[in-house]
Amino acid sequence: MSDTRPPLLSVNNIEVIYDHVILVLKGVSLAVPEGRIVALLGANGAGKSTTLKAISGLLRTERGDVSKGSIEFLGEPIKRKDPSEVVRRGIVQVMEGRHVFEHLTVEENLLTGAYTRDGRSLKRDLERVYQYFPRLRERRGVRAGYVSGGEQQMVAIGRALMAHPKLMLLDEPSMGLAPMLVQEIFEIVSRLNHEEGVAVLLAEQNASIALRFADYAYVMENGRVVLDGDRKTISENEDIKEFYLGLSGVGQRKSYRNVKHYKRRKRWLS
Repeated sequence: MSDTRPPLLSVNNIEVIYDHVILVLKGVSLAVPEGRIVALLGANGAGKSTTLKAISGLLRTERGDVSKGSIEFLGEPIKRKDPSEVVRRGIVQVMEGRHVFEHLTVEENLLTGAYTRDGRSLKRDLERVYQYFPRLRERRGVRAGYVSGGEQQMVAIGRALMAHPKLMLLDEPSMGLAPMLVQEIFEIVSRLNHEEGVAVLLAEQNASIALRFADYAYVMENGRVVLDGDRKTISENEDIKEFYLGLSGVGQRKSYRNVKHYKRRKRWLS
């Protein structure tokens, strides 16, 4: 990426193996500069979630291991660090599927995000979350299992914000949500980025919405990064238009059932 400063996060040629035998990531490298939004694009199974878990330390809970390469945050190695230590250093992951504590209220869920900190500024931090997510203020006393999917996603992001992250890892935030809610959540994430300076590494299948907000993007397939570039470069790439945005070269949306040459090797893999 064209930034003169050292990156906030640097992932260098990592390989990830599950259960000591299954190779999932094959030499993945990426960088996230301070204060930027970076998208990790790709279909289901491309390796996006595994990449985020390798960074956050959550791989170890799933019998995964970073077997090669390095991961550095603020110039310090964090590979194989305990997930709670990674949070203390300033990286918080918002998991795919939201994972709220359904039996706790919305506010109690938010407070769990501050477990690595002392309690002195919790009231002020809650107020900050409610300013970004006014809907959560109205629902603060409701059990999280009874709020909508969109509100649960807001809870998950608000809970991450309570930890004062320097870098937020968002895994498929659009999953299962109506387009208007997705737009609202991405706009709030963009505000957090601009107003709080929180950098974001965003794993998304929905390339269209991700490329509206990201500064830079990496495209993953089969455990590898196959393409990267700034938002304009990626958005205008013909293969990206065809395979990820569903558009042909003349801007017509294609039906994949009718595209015989979809089975051809993509140009970046040939």
